[in-house]
Amino acid sequence: MSQKTVQLVIGRLVTDEELRAHFVERPLETLTELREQGFELTEDEIDALARSDAKMWPAMARRIHPRLQRCSLRSS
Repeated sequence: MSQKTVQLVIGRLVTDEELRAHFVERPLETLTELREQGFELTEDEIDALARSDAKMWPAMARRIHPRLQRCSLRSS
């Protein structure tokens, strides 16, 4: 397992609003897409991240300063 890759994915989930929303709705699909984009995630890492509490990610994001956030420009 690559701790660095897991840390990168967690960082993206906390700071990227669009990715986070997609992950909360479809965690396995989102993580599989990240792996296809080159993130070296194992099946165990994908499983562990997908099983995390979906409410945790938006709560963590609210604690990050807005200037460090990547906001979605898409309309709902």
